[in-house]
Amino acid sequence: MVLSAGVSAEGAADQIPPVRQETSGGQVILVEAASNSSFKGTLSLREKINGEWKTTLGGIPVVLGKNGIGKSRESDGKTPTGTFPIGHAFGTAAKPAGLKLTYALAGRQDYWIDDPASAQYNKWVHYTGNPAARWKSYERLYIPQYKYAVVIRYNDNPIVKGKGSAIFLHIWRSQDKPTAGCVAMSEANLLKVMGRLDPKQAPVITITRRQ
Repeated sequence: MVLSAGVSAEGAADQIPPVRQETSGGQVILVEAASNSSFKGTLSLREKINGEWKTTLGGIPVVLGKNGIGKSRESDGKTPTGTFPIGHAFGTAAKPAGLKLTYALAGRQDYWIDDPASAQYNKWVHYTGNPAARWKSYERLYIPQYKYAVVIRYNDNPIVKGKGSAIFLHIWRSQDKPTAGCVAMSEANLLKVMGRLDPKQAPVITITRRQ
């Protein structure tokens, strides 16, 4: 989610253990904000190898929502806290070589709907008409920040109107510019993270403040 979109979400409690040992899968992306009100943080990837959790990527700088992290509602500029499944990847560029995640190509007529009044709320929609005439609010997926991206499966089972939408891992505009609720990083670092994710390991992301 980019800053111009004005989208946010409601998450779980702020206090989240660094690694959820009860997670059934074998990969946990850990995002730690400097504080609840900070839009800067770090990302690490922890994987279960031979029955033990090990950090395979670490110290990756990320930017978060302009109003920090925590429980939120649509359009309040916060990144949701909690633990959420990782969904499919997408982008405006061709699928990266070796990527294990399902990958969808985003075109100029692809949108993610963040209008709570719409039946398509928090869903990807391909639409050839004028989006402004159909929805009060929507994300264009054909933008530079979404050259590569990964869906964070927040508020999708079930979808609750107004709870938050369009939460992604994506490329940042810069290390000093926040998002409206997503987790963003450099293109090189995003590709590193994407390259290690394996849907067979049921990856999740935990977003919390630094302990």
